[in-house]
Amino acid sequence: MTAARAVRGGAGVPVRIALACFVWTWLVTGAAQPAPPADPVAPLPFIDAHVHLNDEAMQLELMRRHGAEQAIVFWGSRSDNESIAESARRHPDRFIAFASISPERAAYRQLWNRDDPAVLKTLDDLLASGRFRGIGEISAVHFPSPGFPEADFDPSGPTLSGILALARRHRVPVLLHIEWTRLRELSTLLERFPDVAVIWAHGGYTPLFVARRMLERHPNLTYELSARTWAEHPRSPDYTILRDGKAVWPQWLALIEAMPERFVVGTDASQRRAETEAMKFASVQSFLRQLTPATRERVARANVLKLLGPLR
Repeated sequence: MTAARAVRGGAGVPVRIALACFVWTWLVTGAAQPAPPADPVAPLPFIDAHVHLNDEAMQLELMRRHGAEQAIVFWGSRSDNESIAESARRHPDRFIAFASISPERAAYRQLWNRDDPAVLKTLDDLLASGRFRGIGEISAVHFPSPGFPEADFDPSGPTLSGILALARRHRVPVLLHIEWTRLRELSTLLERFPDVAVIWAHGGYTPLFVARRMLERHPNLTYELSARTWAEHPRSPDYTILRDGKAVWPQWLALIEAMPERFVVGTDASQRRAETEAMKFASVQSFLRQLTPATRERVARANVLKLLGPLR
């Protein structure tokens, strides 16, 4: 009996039997069965703009599990420029190497203290090698943290000016960690190098109105959100952009949606403890899900790719 005839009841077949035959036929043939729904918890793809690469294997596994297609990587406490370049050589589809001469290294800090041009020569040689696609993280103004004494170098001084001059010459972006206690000098630096792309690590941990003002005044500045999406920040509760550990403040969302081309995301991963690192990646996923699809694509991937430019 065909499904159509069963529904009509055939020759004196009771309607309930006809309906049963129809249902049986539908299930067996699979007619009109919908496709299975997409996994609602599948990770959203993104490019991580801020990773301290200390443990290559752990980082690759975290990226695989949490949707990070690629990551901008630079040194951490257990790595250096050479190891970063080697990791990027082994995994060119996953790691984007940045070169650093940041003053958290004791040898470099001595050169920063006296504005010794030798530190710029070191950076120039690293970039000339062709193994690095950017500069950073450069922690020029950084409050003290375990193992890292406070740094407070003038953003408009000769060393940082020299770094941006090298970025201009090599046509690469610069990732700067400069707390907002030095806004005036940072603005001076950005105005002197309007053609250099500067990624502001953690956005200087600024409040909302300062973020808006800096983005409006400096077209070459990109606000990087690593550590701002964590449920808690170990240094200060107001360093996150979350109102309850989960939801982004509506005012922050409004700014990001209004200027979607000016923000990128990052984890600030360092591969110390698996649980802590998983939290960082999960926080990025939670943040991205709160953006509209068009803004999400720009913040998650497109803006980083534009900053990096074509592979040379």
